[in-house]
Amino acid sequence: MTEIDPTGSDWSDHEIDLIVADYFDMLQLERLGRPYVKAERNRAMQELTGRSRGSIEFKHQNISAVLYKLGLDWISGYKPMANYQKALLGGIERYLDHKAEVFIPPLEVTISGVAEDGELFIEEPPKIAQPTADPEPLVRLVRKFDPAARDARNRKLGKSGEERVFFSERTRLKVEGREDLAKKVRWVSEEDGDGAGYDILSYTAAGAKRLLEIKTTVGSQTTPFYLSENERLLSIECPDEFRLLRLYEFNRGPKAFQLAPPLESSVILSPANYKASFGD
Repeated sequence: MTEIDPTGSDWSDHEIDLIVADYFDMLQLERLGRPYVKAERNRAMQELTGRSRGSIEFKHQNISAVLYKLGLDWISGYKPMANYQKALLGGIERYLDHKAEVFIPPLEVTISGVAEDGELFIEEPPKIAQPTADPEPLVRLVRKFDPAARDARNRKLGKSGEERVFFSERTRLKVEGREDLAKKVRWVSEEDGDGAGYDILSYTAAGAKRLLEIKTTVGSQTTPFYLSENERLLSIECPDEFRLLRLYEFNRGPKAFQLAPPLESSVILSPANYKASFGD
């Protein structure tokens, strides 16, 4: 199987495997904060494949575009450029099948000292856009490595995001002159366990409750996430108090936005699973 690159020549599966492995090696170095020189890596890849510098950079951007869809971080400087050709998708799938550790960025390297971080800056949420018609091989790949399910299973990531918001809320209230309320902020999911429908109990400066559900990803602003039925119902029952905080690009320095009920006005909610019973 071959793939056409921008110069008009073919990329073999072997060449694709080489550049995919090299990309993920650079990504891991970047995650760990270890220096490397992109130009040197590019020259080495030119010698291995006979490809031009520009062709290799273009392929790196194609890989970044796939990682964007998979809810993963990508190499700084290789902005995602969509070109979802089947052979490249196959090469990325082959790599991920044997390198599951790619899905678990070393959070302790990039967010150490989170308790001392200040108040989070809350951005405007992204706008709902018309869903794109991705090619079927990409749809299948994203379904196989479901970013929403992966983030939901990653308890360490979820706990780190909740911790970040817990300290941010305390800092915010102190800045607003409500030291008394800052002391009352509770990390509910940590102290009482899951099930309340929210993770952090906080307050406005006026003393009104804030029921904060935290969703964290290392992916982009638009990486999808799962919302439990309990969380959805709480947003309906307590629309004034409930807020969903989405933290993204978490391992590179958390960014955040907030969603208020009704959630259907901010995100597209799709049924994700079914409860099976016997009617008793």
